[in-house]
Amino acid sequence: MTAPSPDPAAAPARVPLDRRLAKAAQTVTSRSLGPYQTAIVRIGFALTWLLFLVREFPNRHELYGPDGPWSFDMARRLIADNRAFSVLMWSDGTLWFEAVYGLAVLGALAMLLGWHTRAASVVFMVGALSLQNRSVFLGDGGDNVVHLVALYLTLVRCGQVWSLDARRAARRAARDEKRPELAGPVLWVVLGGFLVAATWFSPVTGEWWMYVLLWVLWLGQGLWWLVEQYAPGEPRTLLDVLGHLTHNAVLAVLMAEVCLIYATAGWYKIQGSRWQDGTALFYPLHLDYFTPWPALSDLLASSGIMVMLLSYGTVIVQVAFPFTLFNRKVKNVLLVAMMLEHAGIALLLGLPAFSLAMIAADAVFLPTAFLVWLGTRAARGRDRLLRRTPAADLPPQRPAGEDAEESGGGTGDETAPRTLVG
Repeated sequence: MTAPSPDPAAAPARVPLDRRLAKAAQTVTSRSLGPYQTAIVRIGFALTWLLFLVREFPNRHELYGPDGPWSFDMARRLIADNRAFSVLMWSDGTLWFEAVYGLAVLGALAMLLGWHTRAASVVFMVGALSLQNRSVFLGDGGDNVVHLVALYLTLVRCGQVWSLDARRAARRAARDEKRPELAGPVLWVVLGGFLVAATWFSPVTGEWWMYVLLWVLWLGQGLWWLVEQYAPGEPRTLLDVLGHLTHNAVLAVLMAEVCLIYATAGWYKIQGSRWQDGTALFYPLHLDYFTPWPALSDLLASSGIMVMLLSYGTVIVQVAFPFTLFNRKVKNVLLVAMMLEHAGIALLLGLPAFSLAMIAADAVFLPTAFLVWLGTRAARGRDRLLRRTPAADLPPQRPAGEDAEESGGGTGDETAPRTLVG
């Protein structure tokens, strides 16, 4: 007796490859993907850098200023050789240093709040690169991550949700307000003046490509504003497509960067004999520099099994993470494990800035459903604190034009009116 043949109608229809490619191309050109993920990355890195600047405010002159062991002349010679970017090389005066440090604090605060995010991202990048490149030997792995992500954030639309920009756009849309804002053009003109000065001093402040990037961002924002005001048809559509493509490409680079960090860290650890025998964690737990809580470090180091499990577990998680991106559930489990690992590094080894930076980088892989839930809970807590009518009972904030999403990623489209520098 032969088995009945399967019903062709019951089998799922296989989508042709050309249609799948066409759908993918339409997705990356019509939407800025990951609005919640880029927003949490923006908030995480801005908070990390802001907390670091505030914590080191009493020591700022010794770290990056005129009183540091790495003198202005030494920094100038090094920058002349490696062509790093730092506006602190314009002058060795205390007043100029204080202005740059204050600008870095304001840029981080503006990024945290999402106030005119495009302009704030440039100020954030200039502040971070200027201070870090002034004294390159003071940094650690967390500073390197902040350095890279500060560049990426200038090219992604990280203010679509959870920002003052998104709230302002929603209010203007609700009032059907068409009149352009004054703050954007004024901010654009002010930043243009600083850019002219930076270009004038370019022989002593860094590579030419940095100034090309700054000029492209500044001129592009002005062009975008002009097109939106006077040519809202096909030119606006073309600029939207270019904006979506740039955002999505840089977002993919950011995700690849995080995978590369973990893959290289894990494979380098495998080559070390201390990681191979499972005793690597024992040694930093006995260094005074990495023991903010000596009693806790001694307690953990006294257990050989815990040291071995944590040492092997660190290597396994870091090496395996890039491969888990093909399975959403496994990826989320390892993502939680890595965030807990960095929280443990902050507590046990006294590296809070590094840990916060890495957790913020990991957040680019968080599922959209969790981030929407987190935003709703945060809004509900804010309303309870301010004793207002709970806004969290309303549908969660979503970027304009966003369709239904899967729990592993998000998409969104900036269709709300834009300011000149927004």
